[in-house]
Amino acid sequence: MEYFIYYLWIINTAAFFLSFYDKRAAVRHKQRIAERTLFILAAAGGSIGLYLSMLIFRHKTKHPSFMLGVPAIIAAQLLCLWYFFKA
Repeated sequence: MEYFIYYLWIINTAAFFLSFYDKRAAVRHKQRIAERTLFILAAAGGSIGLYLSMLIFRHKTKHPSFMLGVPAIIAAQLLCLWYFFKA
């Protein structure tokens, strides 16, 4: 269980900072992080870090796929955790 907590901390931190990097790259017209990469990080457990960075940095908030998709991933992950710990 301890390793799982460490994993979640690392993946959420990575998602948070990659979103921050992508926002800075967008402002500076530099090479961006692919949206697919951000979604993969969210699905791999970094959804809360990605969602927080979206709100804090106001990044990807005009994209319905992100504003609906990331909360849907969070809900699915919470449902999986509930099911896992319920059993």
